Amino acid sequence: MRALFVVLKPLCFLALLGYCPSATIRPKEGWQVYSSAQEADGRCICTVVAPEQNLCSRDAKSRQLRQLLEKIQNMSQSIEVLNLRTQRDFQYVMKMESQMKGLRSKFRQIESNRRTLLTKNFQELKGKMNELQPLIPVLEQYKTDATLISQFKQEIRNLSLVLTAIQEEIGAYDYEELQQRVLGLEGRLRNCMNKLTCGKLMKITGPITVKTSGTRFGAWMTDPQASPKNNKVWYMDSYTNNKIVREYKSVSDFVAGVESRTYNLPFHWAGTNHVVYNGSLYYNKYQSNIIVRYSFESGRVTTQRALESAGFHNVYPYTWGGFSDIDLMADELGLWAIYATNQNAGNIVISQLDPLTIQVLNTWNTEYSKRNAGESFMICGTLYITNSHLTGAKVYYSYSTKTSTYEYMDIPIHNQYFHMSMLDYNARDRALYGWNNGHQVLFNVTLFHIIKTDDES
Repeated sequence: MRALFVVLKPLCFLALLGYCPSATIRPKEGWQVYSSAQEADGRCICTVVAPEQNLCSRDAKSRQLRQLLEKIQNMSQSIEVLNLRTQRDFQYVMKMESQMKGLRSKFRQIESNRRTLLTKNFQELKGKMNELQPLIPVLEQYKTDATLISQFKQEIRNLSLVLTAIQEEIGAYDYEELQQRVLGLEGRLRNCMNKLTCGKLMKITGPITVKTSGTRFGAWMTDPQASPKNNKVWYMDSYTNNKIVREYKSVSDFVAGVESRTYNLPFHWAGTNHVVYNGSLYYNKYQSNIIVRYSFESGRVTTQRALESAGFHNVYPYTWGGFSDIDLMADELGLWAIYATNQNAGNIVISQLDPLTIQVLNTWNTEYSKRNAGESFMICGTLYITNSHLTGAKVYYSYSTKTSTYEYMDIPIHNQYFHMSMLDYNARDRALYGWNNGHQVLFNVTLFHIIKTDDES
């Protein structure tokens, strides 16, 4: 803009001096700008032609010219001011550009240093976290231990209260008096237990798995007539083609597999429904209805007798088969044989036997098919029959020899290993011994008792 003012000003002077080419200006015509151009260096050039000399007077056009010149001067001054501002702003921008370059360099340096510092700090934090990492399980355990400690404190408070009460009560008696009271209670308990000889089956719980051994079928038992100190166990694997009886001094020896003696019977047995009673083994001789009594003390057969009309050799077995036609068992009232006959249409027959002679003392005919029974056992002269040897079995039917009446029942029995091939009651232990698919198990029984006592104190 400044270059425009420099060029335009001399041209205006020429116009005022009367340089008005007549070839381009017609009479009575005002001034005009005929051309404009720009030089190579960027300067603007304007050509202004004023009116002829004889026309330059104080007329309207002269006033227009003066006004135009005033406007040009004002524009020139504004352009000069703008030029100064532009130069100032340009210097300011240059200065700012230099400062920005410096700041950019500083920012780069700071960024580089920041990354270095961050990396360093991160490594330090990571190292600290690695050091703290093993403390996390300790803290978790501490939380658990704190909970346990709180529980222990509460239990200790409760026990302290109980002990305080006991201590206060004990303080009221001397030791000899307390001992006499204990002996008296023990005596009353024995008298009560002696009267708990019989009861009605109400519930079966378990089983408890004692051991896993042998084949799917077999029998194991203790002697219900043995003294409390005699805890021998007898073990007979398989339901046929075997004559070996293994003896163990205790249940713990049985579990550990420590045999005390082995007996080789003179005859093979049939089925798994044997019983040890008062020191002798009673079992069904293979392929016959003969019952054999074998004495463990003498190691020989003392008695054998045929059970007349009894089916044998899978004629009337339990539901699982296995030559289980004749089932020998014992309870609080003595020795029993459970079997079926043609005369009773294959239904179960109950016979009480003399332990010494194996003679039939009494017989009861039931209306329950032997082939539909899973297993059976006697408690207090009542026969209890399960409806299956498989899963879902339950005690379904009972027959009382005391009243010669039967009853349908619904007492579940947990067949844990899916196949029961032996189930016998032991009156001394008041438990059911079972052989459950190669597992030797025990069931607890709950009996309903009516106790009559002379001492009601």
